[in-house]
Amino acid sequence: MRNLIRYLREHLKADFRADLYAAAALFLAVCISINYYLDFEDSYIDAYRGENIRILFYFLLYAFAYYAGVFLWTRFHRRPDIWRRRDFWIYSLSGLAIYSWYAGFYGFNEWSHSVFGGEIYQFAFYCLRNLQSLLTVILPLVVFYNFIEKDSNGFYGMRPKWKGLQIYFILLLCMVPLITYASFQPSFLNSYPTYRDTNANEFFNVPEWVTALVYELAYGWDFVPTELMFRGFLVIGMARILGRGAVFPMVITYAFIHFGKPPGETISSIFGGYILGVIALQTRSIWGGIIIHLGVAWLMELTAFLQLGLGN
Repeated sequence: MRNLIRYLREHLKADFRADLYAAAALFLAVCISINYYLDFEDSYIDAYRGENIRILFYFLLYAFAYYAGVFLWTRFHRRPDIWRRRDFWIYSLSGLAIYSWYAGFYGFNEWSHSVFGGEIYQFAFYCLRNLQSLLTVILPLVVFYNFIEKDSNGFYGMRPKWKGLQIYFILLLCMVPLITYASFQPSFLNSYPTYRDTNANEFFNVPEWVTALVYELAYGWDFVPTELMFRGFLVIGMARILGRGAVFPMVITYAFIHFGKPPGETISSIFGGYILGVIALQTRSIWGGIIIHLGVAWLMELTAFLQLGLGN
């Protein structure tokens, strides 16, 4: 825990400006309010599900968030030179394009119809939706890393660094009472558990816990590319251009990708994204973030399962 406090203290000492953080808080408050008032992400962007233009809409949404964050940071830290750097545009546009493709991709719908002739369409859909990041995030990042990045220090923080990982388990433990409290909220149970009974267990003639476990493993995997993109590419990768400033626009964009989730989760993602971003920048590793993300995700699933079970 001392390391975490030290990381945050060092980062805040170098990066914090009251006017900058106040402007970011106001910007996020306005954007979050507009999104949930209009149900913007769900009712407007997702209305084009299955159409390629949905990818463009996500790109515009995330680009608005990211470049607004960069604008605020460069404005208050007086770093207009960032906007004139060619590598800044190559890296930022590539990262935003990759994640927008992932967010707007819907090809797994057709894939799901093909699995066993569509007899387990729903189950295949839920699993492939979470595994499609292998194609839409991992593969493009590998290509970018090998042909443009060529950094010998590891693939965007994926090199294992096990020393000091106990801090993440402590953070995860601190999240237990918060998640338990959230599980009693109606909005939480409207979204979790994300697993739904699809009768796939009957098709495969196995207990339902088996198909639930397969789904939860696929669901958990989807957080790995999220960490790889946000704490890996947008923090560790972009730090060569923005330095400590890489954390700031990442946090704002990270809040935007939660727009389809319950409001409380979107707000908490700001603080969680900031802490994980600082840690990733300091340690040059995203493994701690993966532990936190997977732990929180599965704890939310577990508490929702328990609530539903107790309710029955």
